[in-house]
Amino acid sequence: MSPLPSWNDGAAKSAILDFVARVTTPGGPDFVPAEERLATFDNDGTLWCEQPLQTQVFFLIDRVKALAASDPGLKDRQPYKALIEQDFKTLLGFGKQALLELAFATHAGMTEEAFEEIARNWLATAKHPKLGRRFTDCTYRPQLELLDHLRANGFKTCIVTGGGVDFVRTISAAVYGVPREQVIGSSVKTRFEMQDGRGQLVKLAQLGSFNDAEAKPQNISLQAGRRPLLAFGNSDGDLAMLRYTKTGPGARLALLLHHDDADREVAYDRDFGLSPLSEGLDRATDYGLTLVSMKRDWATVFGSAA
Repeated sequence: MSPLPSWNDGAAKSAILDFVARVTTPGGPDFVPAEERLATFDNDGTLWCEQPLQTQVFFLIDRVKALAASDPGLKDRQPYKALIEQDFKTLLGFGKQALLELAFATHAGMTEEAFEEIARNWLATAKHPKLGRRFTDCTYRPQLELLDHLRANGFKTCIVTGGGVDFVRTISAAVYGVPREQVIGSSVKTRFEMQDGRGQLVKLAQLGSFNDAEAKPQNISLQAGRRPLLAFGNSDGDLAMLRYTKTGPGARLALLLHHDDADREVAYDRDFGLSPLSEGLDRATDYGLTLVSMKRDWATVFGSAA
């Protein structure tokens, strides 16, 4: 089978295959040793669906509903009221960072292990409200193929997400083939405690790092220790990572996914308040970004539901 079967033949697919061939051909002018081949991918909207809200917001909604069962007054207070009622207009007005901080606050006092169990159990069964499939089945088949193709050619693949790092790590290996230690994301501050003779990290209601915009290349450097050769994003919040990648020495490839397929997914860009794509559309050529059209470049969007 030829590489990337769910990608239509065209400029984007050719750019990817040509780039991978150039940096992996020994003796070629653009050859890069395997240990230096790093590819970074945003998660929400790049690897899986983020409409009408990011997956972690739906997780937050269900967590708040569970908390409201023991504290009924929550349902009448904002922002909990908007979450319980799934008032998307109000939720979009809060902004991505505020929603993430709220998600972190609802898990304050938990150990890392307790949080992971809750998140893993939720992701095992929770379904997208409009697509009717599990959130973990809302991944993009063309991107899964690209991750596999890169790893088959000696690339280390990392997820660099604005979402909570602990949330994404629960499924990164099973869903994307990306080990949990290769996930870089937003984080909460923690406190070390000894509990029943065992050292534990307990979550605090304080944001540690909001991994968006300029924080993405900063955290890539801090945690991966290397400038990527290839980066893939879908919003203006990914531009710093894409430009950090593209402006490095030697052959580089930075890709930007445009959600322009209203029939198979959702068509959106500038108007999505949590993760707009505006500057990226206007300046893609100036920044040397390869624009990927979901409608034009992908033969298939989602794989078969597991």
